Amino acid sequence: MFKVLVTDGISDTGLKSLFDHPNFIVKRQPTLKFEELKDIIGDYEALIVRSQTKVTAELLQYADRLKVIARAGVGVDNIDVNAATGKGIIVINAPGANTIAATEHTLAMMLSMARMIPQAHKKTVGGEWDRNSFKGVELYKKTLGVIGMGKIGTEVAKRAKSFGMNILGYDPYLTEERAEKLGMKKASLDLIARESDFITIHTPLTNDTKGLVNDDYLSKTKKGVRFINVARGGIIDEKALVRAIQAGHVAGAALDVFEKEPVANPELLDNPNIIVTPHLGASTVEAQEKVAQEVSEEIIEILETQSIRNAVNMPQMSGEAQQKMQPYLLLGEQMGQLVVQLLKHAPSKIEINYYGDLIEEDTELLTRTMIKGILSHHLSDSVNLINALHLLKGQGVSYNVQKNANNKGFANYMELSITKGAETAKIGATVLNGYGARIVKINDYRIDVRPESHLLLVKHQDVPGMIGKVGSLLGDYQINIGTMQVGRTTVGGEAVMVLTLDKQITTEVIRALTQINGLNEAQSLELDNVDSFYPGKQELEKVK
Repeated sequence: MFKVLVTDGISDTGLKSLFDHPNFIVKRQPTLKFEELKDIIGDYEALIVRSQTKVTAELLQYADRLKVIARAGVGVDNIDVNAATGKGIIVINAPGANTIAATEHTLAMMLSMARMIPQAHKKTVGGEWDRNSFKGVELYKKTLGVIGMGKIGTEVAKRAKSFGMNILGYDPYLTEERAEKLGMKKASLDLIARESDFITIHTPLTNDTKGLVNDDYLSKTKKGVRFINVARGGIIDEKALVRAIQAGHVAGAALDVFEKEPVANPELLDNPNIIVTPHLGASTVEAQEKVAQEVSEEIIEILETQSIRNAVNMPQMSGEAQQKMQPYLLLGEQMGQLVVQLLKHAPSKIEINYYGDLIEEDTELLTRTMIKGILSHHLSDSVNLINALHLLKGQGVSYNVQKNANNKGFANYMELSITKGAETAKIGATVLNGYGARIVKINDYRIDVRPESHLLLVKHQDVPGMIGKVGSLLGDYQINIGTMQVGRTTVGGEAVMVLTLDKQITTEVIRALTQINGLNEAQSLELDNVDSFYPGKQELEKVK
């Protein structure tokens, strides 16, 4: 018998599969205090929570039997995933269960904004019969720009077509063929800005999407455009949005998510052209039943058949395998993060090659770390080592892995290349005994760079004085250089310079660099801190 503890308000209907299963005992204990929860958590194999219960590292010290923690929803901010992973506990969520709820809320917000329904309601119940102040606009024949064509964005586009709207869609992985099947047009962000009457946001919050809708982007939009955001706060720069509305360029906005929640910004709350709701995207009876049903069914699968679909972490590796592969796992994800930034597009094809002693190892997990690094650039924290291959297939991206006994000059060598059309980007890397991880190849250039958080890639003509000019300019901007490596294929031809920096450089610095005579291109490359992702890291450090 498996015992399941439910500590937050979860739908009974959604838990039905657990209640009815002969091998499961379900106990509901809502609103437990920490001291009460720690005294009983050791008796259970599975824990189901929403957002109220805080599953901390301290609590998990008492959870000796726990195999699964289920979040009946999407976000797992209230769960210490690293601590759970370190104890070999699988953390799952229900990422697709709120799709319809968020879709319909998006359309409700768009209609409410177009017809000024909240404002009209407020006046009417206040005793004013004002039919002249609320002249709205129709959706029919208008153009809707959808930024992010994942599950929710796709469902919004389908429903908006029924209103007679023209749909423009942007997504790094959206193909012309898929757009055509959906009866819409694949578009760039700039095209959406120029032509859309309404723009709705459906992307995750990543380094690339944070502040995506800013002063610069708003200046490109059609006068009278209206924005909807039921995705993540922070994608729209709220101050920039308010400025554009006050200037009369943007007609209005409908916001369900905010940079800080609960929202208290009077510029948003008191603006007559902005309607707001308190993060209600997934707040329907049906959605709450679906999330409970989804995690209940997966708990049964995990505990009875060891089948995992929606894990946000990964099973614990053996100590021996972890100690041996840890440096390569960290480096593999960094390679993925770098190569996708080099290509500047979502790839259609991935090639992974292992050389030397690595061909004797099980590289399945290493392959997944590379793919996770690539996909995370556009899909953020929805990607993990469990679902990376599944998500890759869903995006229509092919991948191929080859092993070769040739050592390429290193005991162990990995090469990752990604392709989009005629463009290809390539990273080669190794782990040097006593020196650690090294990036030793970028495209066709040989280099030797340790992966660090802030890198600068400069393409330039191989002429005297170039290194000095770059270093001097960075000094003018108070940017400290850690290391510098230069690679070239021919004397006097194009060369690359790779610098590690103490901080991220701005677009202003990039523009200044490109003004240097003979400097062809400058690109900032950012690496996330992935050290804490892997289970048992602290134990590994102790061994070292």
